[in-house]
Amino acid sequence: MHAQTVNSKDTLQQKRLMTRSAFFALFLLAPVLNIFRYDLTETRFVVFGFPLSFNLDPAWVSQSSPAEVAGQILFWFVLPILVLVPLALWIFYKWGRLYCGWLCPHFSVVETINNLMTRITGRPTLWEALRKGNTGKAVHWAGLTLVCALIGFSWALAMLSYLLPPIPLYTDLVTGQLGRYPAIFLAVATAVFTFDFLFARHLFCKYGCAVGLVQSIAWMTNGRGRVVTFDARRAAACRDCTKACDEACPMRLPTRSHKRAKFSCTQCLQCVSACREVQKDNPEGSLLHWEPGTPGRQTVLIPMRQIDTTPSTRLNTGS
Repeated sequence: MHAQTVNSKDTLQQKRLMTRSAFFALFLLAPVLNIFRYDLTETRFVVFGFPLSFNLDPAWVSQSSPAEVAGQILFWFVLPILVLVPLALWIFYKWGRLYCGWLCPHFSVVETINNLMTRITGRPTLWEALRKGNTGKAVHWAGLTLVCALIGFSWALAMLSYLLPPIPLYTDLVTGQLGRYPAIFLAVATAVFTFDFLFARHLFCKYGCAVGLVQSIAWMTNGRGRVVTFDARRAAACRDCTKACDEACPMRLPTRSHKRAKFSCTQCLQCVSACREVQKDNPEGSLLHWEPGTPGRQTVLIPMRQIDTTPSTRLNTGS
């Protein structure tokens, strides 16, 4: 089994660990700290401790003109959308699934379970051929299932805390006074998340996540968007390698292939870190780099014929 290590000079994965850990903690604690949640009991959002009602107090609305009410809605609702959505799309256009690889709590779970399953079976998913003689013991599988169930329960509880007041919810859970419907939600959501984490975690990232799909589509429209590139001129240096870059990819993508083959790349750069480790004694360094792409047939979502616009070509065509 290939044991991936990271060169001490390569801080990419340490940086990712810090950003992912901080965002995962924010994901779990945001409702408790009233940073962001939707209160079903009062049917309103809560943002940084304040109820989000677009400043439309009923008493104020009854004494205001339609133009004043429309102005409040425009300022507190429409304007933020007009600012935040284009900003997010610009980030996706430039860097692709940067949110997935550097922040997303689900992808953090994907990497964690991948690592545990690799230790048990030699492969990070159940859908790849297990290495002969390394299928894992029953106790290991039981432990892995328990870990997935515990993570699934924490996710289900976190999701419910975004909908119900967190402190009363946790109090009812600890004291055994949880209501019927919250209990049903926790049971069903825990089962769904456990199944996802065991069998379909990276498949969900590839095909089931709307946020990831939007990021990928925006990225694929930009031929110059940042992408992991392979130095094909030095391909001979891969001869003695055990495909460390492909093994390191949590999404199980062909890391040395063209951009369209890596449509769901999360920009986690684990392949780059793996190549740097393998080539650490090579004076020329890694064969994989994260850099702006070159527009062409393989760098956009819809294949197109690349047109040569050099001066010599224009002269030859008489343009």
